[in-house]
Amino acid sequence: MRKMLSSAVALLLLAAAPAVFAADYEVDTGHSRVGFGVKHMLVSTVRGTFTKFTGAIAIDDADITKSKVHLDIDAASINTDNAKRDEHLKSADFLDVTKFQKITFDSTKVERANANTLFVTGNLTIKNVMKPVILTVTGLTAEVKDPWGGIRRGAQASTKINRKEFGMTWNKAIESGGVVVGDDVAIDLEVELTKKK
Repeated sequence: MRKMLSSAVALLLLAAAPAVFAADYEVDTGHSRVGFGVKHMLVSTVRGTFTKFTGAIAIDDADITKSKVHLDIDAASINTDNAKRDEHLKSADFLDVTKFQKITFDSTKVERANANTLFVTGNLTIKNVMKPVILTVTGLTAEVKDPWGGIRRGAQASTKINRKEFGMTWNKAIESGGVVVGDDVAIDLEVELTKKK
């Protein structure tokens, strides 16, 4: 009986072992950036950020494919350093922030492309339209301890979306051909993570 009990305990400990390698982190918003860029008049790129966001990320270093990513972005926090343009971007022509306050991303799959790159597939929701996107994640650092005893790590991520697929279709033609606002939006993230205690 004692031998059976010992075996059962050993099996339970073995089954629980992978959880030791998983760690939960929060995005440190004060040291992170959610940015984007889009072509204007075919001659320049307008860049901006979202200044309010939160994120929860579970990283399993033993099996990176078991990691999870969740991001919440306050759509009304869009900032391109031009008040008139920002108001237009918040309007129904684009983000319609009075109706749709949040932009969200939830991962569905994580794959390792190489030693320094991950592909994180997930569902991006803008204006209640959900589309799959793939984030290319690079530079995931090892953990470091900050001077206050916290544990941190960082990474960069990027992807590209077509804004029209999310119901943002406003545009105007320009005389020389083309349109005022490009369809493709390049998204880039610089995240610093703090380990949950």
